Amino acid sequence: GSYYYDVIVVGGGSGGLACAKRCAKHGKKVTLLDFVKPSPYGTKWGLGGTCVNVGCIPKKLMHYGALLGESAGDARSLGWTTFGKEDGKEHPTHDWETLVMSVQNYVRGLNFGYRTELREQSVDYKNEFGVFVDEHTIECTNKRGEKKNITGEYIVFAPGGRPRYLGVPGDKELCITSDDIFSLQKSPGKTLVVGASYIALECAGFLTAFGYDTYVMARSIFLRGFDQEVAEHIGSYMERHGTKIIKRCVPVKFEKVEDESSPNHGMIACTYKNLDFEFETTEYFDTVLLAVGRDACTTEVNLDAAGIKLNEKTGKVYVDEYDQTSTRNIFAIGDAVDTRQELTPVAIKSGERLADRLFGGRPEFKMDYLEVPTTVFTPLEYGCVGMSEELAVETYGMDKLEIYLSFLRPLEWKTNQEFHDAKKGVEHREDNSVFFKMITLKEENERVIGLHYVGPHAGEVIQGFAVAVKMKATKADFDDTVGIHPTVAEEFTMLKVTRSSGMDPTKRGC
Repeated sequence: GSYYYDVIVVGGGSGGLACAKRCAKHGKKVTLLDFVKPSPYGTKWGLGGTCVNVGCIPKKLMHYGALLGESAGDARSLGWTTFGKEDGKEHPTHDWETLVMSVQNYVRGLNFGYRTELREQSVDYKNEFGVFVDEHTIECTNKRGEKKNITGEYIVFAPGGRPRYLGVPGDKELCITSDDIFSLQKSPGKTLVVGASYIALECAGFLTAFGYDTYVMARSIFLRGFDQEVAEHIGSYMERHGTKIIKRCVPVKFEKVEDESSPNHGMIACTYKNLDFEFETTEYFDTVLLAVGRDACTTEVNLDAAGIKLNEKTGKVYVDEYDQTSTRNIFAIGDAVDTRQELTPVAIKSGERLADRLFGGRPEFKMDYLEVPTTVFTPLEYGCVGMSEELAVETYGMDKLEIYLSFLRPLEWKTNQEFHDAKKGVEHREDNSVFFKMITLKEENERVIGLHYVGPHAGEVIQGFAVAVKMKATKADFDDTVGIHPTVAEEFTMLKVTRSSGMDPTKRGC
């Protein structure tokens, strides 16, 4: 049949944009639909998807802002003696409004850049919500509610995901999510972060650093799916540095305190239950941020009409290794796809390679979803590539593994003698905070199957090593590489202590 477009891309996030631009580069007639339904709190944003607007980009800027507060002490110790100090004040003060304005101005610039780029590449951008009519037809609704149908030979479904709510009374009315925090107009004040995901810990980390009284409520473990020794290390570091952790608890309801005579007037009363002892407690907060997972945007788009099959349990679309759904001409990429890592660079590479397979004469140019490196931007950053220790043990058995460990304190931390909290006597940057773990497979000549690093610049450190791990480097390859001195990353070229040896991997002295 003759369809108006060669390709309809549904979703203008990382994956959809990358795919649409690459299809256009191959000379195809492409349209891209992107429409953001406001969050329950009322937040909306422009073209670019989660990462650009309410994810990695504003998160990294806020995380970097938080680290700068910490670096001020380093600066003072190295001669910028009044750096970040105000007359008569113990601690530097942070201005939330300035932070949000800077972050939002940058994000709006990115939105504009994407629109311009699509126009330059002749991609027909529609700020409209797409719903399937059949496998070649999509009904588009604009913000005025006007509807029209468009047709395409191929459809790429890249709708991404949105934060999940708890489904308890008051959650949508009173709580915010990561959709709202990066553009929040007033400073958050005393904040409860519900969840133990990387998003929960990242947000709690920067809120604590900006001086807000911050609590994390965790149902069970931190950072599910990540290495648990590392997760515990990060959790205890954050707790020592001022984030309060409420373990094994879940919220039961949220209520606004309306009573004007109450000292908590205007605050949110969170009633929560302890899972071990079943008792309930109420605590009061200015802001409650839910970070309890994300759901794929697969419910309101009428996938049945196009014959697209979902994993009912996860709400995500089934695809094969070529990103093809159960309908031959429809492909899906990004966070809404079953079993894929929910990561921007994964969606981008998937989208570009899909376009190259369809139109670039490279039918076998598939994505490799193994050994995808990633970083968690908690106050102490965590980068990893390959398997967690739990997964490695489950896959191969402990006796097949040799695991190397080390702890240290970076040189840059050693001049700063200021105490984080003189009252509690918590040292600002303790010894042995930085952690290295290398998991190797004995029978394959100690091939490195998992690399974990917790410390400064984790993303930069792991990105380089990810190439080595992907190329099947062994422990000997790491040992043969000369380190760069003085860096923290050089430790990976001289790991000596193994878990099986029972020796102490922590450092003494310098």
